[in-house]
Amino acid sequence: QVQVVESGGDSVQAGGSLRLSCAASGIIFSIKSMGWYRQAPGKQRELVAGITNDGRTNYADSVKGRFTISKDNTKNTVFLQMNSLKPEDTAVYYCKTQYGFRDYWGQGTQVIVSS
Repeated sequence: QVQVVESGGDSVQAGGSLRLSCAASGIIFSIKSMGWYRQAPGKQRELVAGITNDGRTNYADSVKGRFTISKDNTKNTVFLQMNSLKPEDTAVYYCKTQYGFRDYWGQGTQVIVSS
């Protein structure tokens, strides 16, 4: 059974940094991709950053230059380094793992950025 667990969410002041982690367990063969999404109150879930098995990355325009996604294939873990945080980054951050023919989601981790 594949499980995805996020961690690292916290409350920080604007301009601060956080590092989110996402670990996928129950993995037997290679993960296709992993990504971070976020959902703010009253808004739709949106892609923040993604990374493929071969290391290709993509970012939402709103986070380019501030956020960096990276991965550790040996541990089936993906990270999101978030710098220069803004109040509009406040959201629940979810990790999605694309494995086999399915997407697996974690329960989310809360990020709150105060001005």
